[in-house]
Amino acid sequence: MVHLARLLQFSDSTLPIGSFAFSNGLESALQTGIVSDPASLLSYVDLILRQSARMDGIALLHAHRAALAGDDEAIRLADSELFCRRVGEEQQLMLTRVGKKFAELVLTIMTAPTLERWLGDIKANATPGCLPVGQAIALAHMGADEVEAFAMHQYAIGSMILSAALRLMRIDHLDTQRILFTAQGRVEGDYLAVRDFSLDEMASFAPVFDVLVAHHTTTHLRLFMN
Repeated sequence: MVHLARLLQFSDSTLPIGSFAFSNGLESALQTGIVSDPASLLSYVDLILRQSARMDGIALLHAHRAALAGDDEAIRLADSELFCRRVGEEQQLMLTRVGKKFAELVLTIMTAPTLERWLGDIKANATPGCLPVGQAIALAHMGADEVEAFAMHQYAIGSMILSAALRLMRIDHLDTQRILFTAQGRVEGDYLAVRDFSLDEMASFAPVFDVLVAHHTTTHLRLFMN
């Protein structure tokens, strides 16, 4: 029971790591009319979760396995491979800023030698510091298996987008909870689809999202960093 409670703590959208400042492109999706109501918001969340599974999720699984094996080099490889595949400076900033803050937070709560070494590598510019990699290391240290780590990461992504939606559009908490419940129905299928992928196979075809990221960098009025 304690194990489950701690997993829930690290997937909480109110975790003080700065994720509240990011919307995963939702702001631009609303400005361009791609998202306008609960139905289109569900489609958008579904798109992001699919993309996340095939990018962040694969890196997370490899980092989790590397953390269990005590292989710091393999952790750094997963970190750099994910960072290089993120389109746009803002996406890279989100991953690394929140990733570093996550590591710092966890290390104030518990002792985790592998995570401490990873944070040292970030500060030494030896690794980018992407959030999914930090989550993988911390959860492996806590005894969470890779399925739990994957599900926690996907839940946190969906929750972050819907938290932003409450501040950006006319939608209530009941709608966002229905959307989150529906969207999470894909997590098992996504895990089974990517669990055997190599880092070289880490890729996602989501041109609409890439265009939204590019659009956001040129807008003059913004509530969110991306």
